[in-house]
Amino acid sequence: MTAKLENLTDLADRYGSDKGSVKHRYTELYHMLFHPYRMRAITFLEMGLLIGGPEHGADADRATSDLPSIRMWLEYFPKARIHGLDVSDFSWFEHERFTFHRCDMEDPAQIARAIGAIDPAPDIVIDDASHASHHQQTAFLEIFPRLAPGGLYVIEDLRWQPATYERPKITKTAALFRSWLDDRRFSHSDPAVEAAFNALSDQISGCIVEPARYQKKRRDQLVVIHKR
Repeated sequence: MTAKLENLTDLADRYGSDKGSVKHRYTELYHMLFHPYRMRAITFLEMGLLIGGPEHGADADRATSDLPSIRMWLEYFPKARIHGLDVSDFSWFEHERFTFHRCDMEDPAQIARAIGAIDPAPDIVIDDASHASHHQQTAFLEIFPRLAPGGLYVIEDLRWQPATYERPKITKTAALFRSWLDDRRFSHSDPAVEAAFNALSDQISGCIVEPARYQKKRRDQLVVIHKR
C-alpha cells in the first residue's frame, strides 16, 4: 500500500514556515498549483529564506540557524533540485538536492549571476525576499525570461514594503500586475521599467492576484504568473 503524502500546509506547520496555516496560508494555494509537479524532477528556486534580514533592520551578516521553508520544499518535492537565494549566509545547510546562492537584491548583476548558475532553468520561483517593490521588479525582469516554459513565478507579501529599502513614489508590484490584468499592458511610474515589463508581456499566459488570507475585502497579498 502506498504511503499517503503529507499535505503542504501540514508540512509548513511542522517545519515552522510562516507560509502555512498559522500566518499567511499560502500553502493552501501552493498545494493546488504545485501538486502536479510534486513527483517530477523539477528545478525550484526560493528567494528569501528566513525572516529577520536587513529589511527588518538586521545586518546581512546576521547569524542564521534554520531554513524552515527549504526543509518543507525538500520533503514536498522529493525529486526536485531546490535552490535558495538570500542576502544572508545559509551555506552551512547541506543537502544533496539543495544549492545556496548568496545575493544582494539591490544589485541586478548579482541576481543575473545567480540565475545564470541555475541549470536547468527553474520551473517554479518564489520571491519571498526583501519585499521592496524595486527588488521584486528587478528580480522578475532578470529571472522570468529564464523561467522554464509553462513555469510559475510567485511574488509574496505584496501588502508590505520595508522602510529600509522602499523607494518613494514607486509603483507597487501589486498595482503593476493589476494594470496588466486590467489592460494587458503594464503601467509603471518609471517609463524604463514599464517598457521592460511590457517587453515580457507576450511571455505571460496569465496571472492571478490573491488578497490576504483569500478574503476579497483585504489588500492584495500574492501574485502568481504563468509563463507560456
